[in-house]
Amino acid sequence: MIQSMTGFSERSLDSRRMRVKVSIKSLNHRFFDWNYKGPPLGEVENRLRALSQEKLNRGRIEVTLDLAFPDPSSWDVDVNEGLFEKIMTALDRISVRLKKDVTLSMDGLFRVPQLIELKRKDLEAADVDTLERCFARALEDVLKSRRVEGGKTAAQVKKHIQNVVRAVARIEMKVKKHPRAVERKLRKRLKDLDGGGARSEERLSEEVAYLVQRYDVSEEINRLKSHLEAARKLVTSPKGEPAGKMLDFIAQELTREANTLNSKSQDIGITKEGLWIKGEVESIRQQVQNLV
Repeated sequence: MIQSMTGFSERSLDSRRMRVKVSIKSLNHRFFDWNYKGPPLGEVENRLRALSQEKLNRGRIEVTLDLAFPDPSSWDVDVNEGLFEKIMTALDRISVRLKKDVTLSMDGLFRVPQLIELKRKDLEAADVDTLERCFARALEDVLKSRRVEGGKTAAQVKKHIQNVVRAVARIEMKVKKHPRAVERKLRKRLKDLDGGGARSEERLSEEVAYLVQRYDVSEEINRLKSHLEAARKLVTSPKGEPAGKMLDFIAQELTREANTLNSKSQDIGITKEGLWIKGEVESIRQQVQNLV
């Protein structure tokens, strides 16, 4: 199934040592663009990035990660004891000189540079497992939302493709009548010029053959059909392979063939159909810009 590039998910997971909250937002982008906000994870972040690129393939992927460690065993407290003793000695001297107790609050102690450092321990294997399981669940939710959105977009694209198919069929009907129409116009013109005759009939046959060949659009029609069939297969494929870029390329080719057809056509009806095709193809291009 075709995927959109837009999706969102938020998941939370608790373990004995930590609480994890993962938010993943997928947006439209020409390539895979990873944007991570959260605590440094080192190699773990690289694994999350690789998993996202494997599953999502393309788009701007914005990941926000919040980690909480309520378990005291997850933390280390380093105290610069030498500096602490100096601070306390200085406070005692000031207390004696002022003849009153001078103290420093716990909050004040933590504000002293390089006195107390609170450090989170490195993630253990169980912590990494909790984090990756939570991320995988959020990623799967994003995939589901992208598939749903992609299905809606594919349905719209299929309607536009079918509209172009009908327009090409109408053009074919008009093209079949084209030689006779050319012959009628030339016959009238020759009659007005010299009143007909054997010589006029000969000239008429030559002119009709020349103009029919010059304004023949059968190749353009065949290429239009071929491109439409390729687009239809991409949109209806159950494999879920990336199709957005290829559909955009096919849409460009459809526009090129429609332009060539219009430049050759001498029939206002065919020209109108060609313009209708271009409008439908432009709608296809707008839709597929958001497909993976």
